[in-house]
Formats: sequence, structure tokens, C-alpha cells
Amino acid sequence: MSGADVATVLGSPNIVSTDEDRNEVWVYDKIATDRVFSTRDGGASVLVLGVGGAAGAESVSQRTLTVVIKFDKGGLVRDFAYHTSRF
Repeated sequence: MSGADVATVLGSPNIVSTDEDRNEVWVYDKIATDRVFSTRDGGASVLVLGVGGAAGAESVSQRTLTVVIKFDKGGLVRDFAYHTSRF
């Protein structure tokens, strides 16, 4: 696969560098944030001066995906690696 093919599929890389043999290396680093708000409804609503109140909890987590693509001297993909994490 050529660099143009990779860019068509994944878009522009975040980082472009070279390895020890001066071959091009592309790094894609993506981050997604998930936010969830949950409420616990006990069957009663509270109205204070016309304003409703709700009790609940918010949970925020993030996911990361890092993809490293190494090209050969001819500009074709020779190797790739990826790493995911969630916190």
C-alpha cells in the first residue's frame, strides 16, 4: 500500500518523521472522550421556586488509538503497529 492509499483511508497523519534508515514513519494519534450522565429517579421530583432538581452522576472516560506506519524506500508500507488504551 502506498502513502497516498494510506492517506485516503486514514487521512493526514499527526506526525511524520524518519527512522534510523531515513525511511518515512507516519504516526496517527486519536483520542475520544465518552461522557455518560445517569440519574436515579425515585419517583418524586423536587421543585424549588419553579426550578426542577435532579440527582445523578457523571462518568467520563477516554480512549486512545496510536497507529505507527513505517514505509520502505519505495514509499510502500513495510510495517505497522498500534496501541489502544482506555482510562
